[in-house]
Amino acid sequence: MKLERLISMIYKLLNHEVLSASKLAEEFQVSQRTIYRDIDVICAAGIPVVSYQGTKGGYGIMDGYKMDKSLLRSYDITSLITVLNSLSSVFEDEHTQGTIERLQTIGTEPQTSSLAVDLETRRTDPDALPLLRAAITERNVVRFDYINVKNERTTREMEPVKLHFKYSNWYIYGYCRARQDYREFRLSRMLNLFLTQDTFQLQHEVPKEAGCSNRADQVEEIVIRVGPEALAEALDQFHQVDKEFHSDKSMTMRIPVYKPLEARWLWSILLGFGSGAEVLEPPALRGILKEQLQNTLKLYEEV
Repeated sequence: MKLERLISMIYKLLNHEVLSASKLAEEFQVSQRTIYRDIDVICAAGIPVVSYQGTKGGYGIMDGYKMDKSLLRSYDITSLITVLNSLSSVFEDEHTQGTIERLQTIGTEPQTSSLAVDLETRRTDPDALPLLRAAITERNVVRFDYINVKNERTTREMEPVKLHFKYSNWYIYGYCRARQDYREFRLSRMLNLFLTQDTFQLQHEVPKEAGCSNRADQVEEIVIRVGPEALAEALDQFHQVDKEFHSDKSMTMRIPVYKPLEARWLWSILLGFGSGAEVLEPPALRGILKEQLQNTLKLYEEV
């Protein structure tokens, strides 16, 4: 504990011009007398700590003293700090904040980062990510209710292994005790998440991603025509697909989709375009969307 405090204190002094003994004592939750002894130890280790007198006095590192910067370039450090800041804000992780401070000590001149990372958490319970992170670290079983893609609600117990951020959503991968197999759950569909006192001993490993060769035969191309009023929204949803722009400012998109006649997520997106987009192929998908619209209209017959 003392060694960790000394290391953290060194980094803080490197990152600030002057820090008072009372400020350091409050932050590390020790007495000022302990801080004085720690400063003596740091000086004995060859790090030039300077004492400043006065109302704004305290301790600092001698001007010109810098840590070795040969490991990382300034650009690398700035990029790493940007990414770590996003993680720190999501998980409120003190260890990550400590890493940021250590990286800042080996930076050269202050730079404005050209990189920004926003790990969106609005679609999840604000307490879910820190709780799951703690469960992974402490190897605690978690219990939760889950709404699957078929809108079925079940209660699950899981031994969590890894958090993923992909497709603009957070996922948790782990061993599902109910299914006695590994599963991946989307956090936005998890309800009543609870960290139990039950721990697990098995050292789980994340398997390699399964190949997609068995899915290729079931991928079908859908063709949609997008009107001028829905171009931006369509590009947001389907950017990396074949696109053809027309003289009337409309656009045709060819989108490869796995089992499109079963892909409810796709139906929601297409229906969300309203009259701004029309499915041209396949005809069966047109029929599904027509049925969905008719069912929706029934809900508003009295309006």
